[in-house]
Amino acid sequence: MIKDVAEEWEVRTSSVPFQGRVTGVRTDEVLMPDGSYARRDYQTHPGSVSVLALDGEGRVLLVRQYRHPVRQRLWELPAGLLDVPGENPLHAAQRELYEEAHCKAGAWKVLVDFYTSPGGTDEALRLFLATELEEAGEERYAAHGEELEIEIARVPLDELVALVLAGELHNPTLITGTLALHATLTGAGIDSLRAAESPWPARPFS
Repeated sequence: MIKDVAEEWEVRTSSVPFQGRVTGVRTDEVLMPDGSYARRDYQTHPGSVSVLALDGEGRVLLVRQYRHPVRQRLWELPAGLLDVPGENPLHAAQRELYEEAHCKAGAWKVLVDFYTSPGGTDEALRLFLATELEEAGEERYAAHGEELEIEIARVPLDELVALVLAGELHNPTLITGTLALHATLTGAGIDSLRAAESPWPARPFS
């Protein structure tokens, strides 16, 4: 059966040489199959959620903001950190959709779960599909930092697929979500997706 399984190799020593406000760096000495130990440095991360919001015209809601590490302004899906311990990921995703796009959705499904870069970070991300969109009635969220210059667009899914395959879009969550939704709509359909409150072993929640 093709399925990821939990496994943990012996760690001789472990330290945290850097801890920031949200993420840190951990250094482990890990026992290798040949009996030697190898050093592994990786970013520790609380986890994230993201939302692929699909409107009634088959368009995906995108946000664009500056990302300093890559020195680019990237088109992305609304997303945010799980920086409240034990927070329900669905509630976090609903909050991010409101804060970044001033929208709410009447129907939610889990589109896909993945590790963003498992060779370098333990970040796990749950990507939701949100439909039945409407503008939020509440007061707009007071943005700060990079969010002050967020741009919003709605793009047809077929156009997004073409842009991804042409190398014009680079955010991994947007790429994953675009291709996953295309596969869903051309395959078993939205009803085949997992319920929004489905268990998430990578980031258990109450």
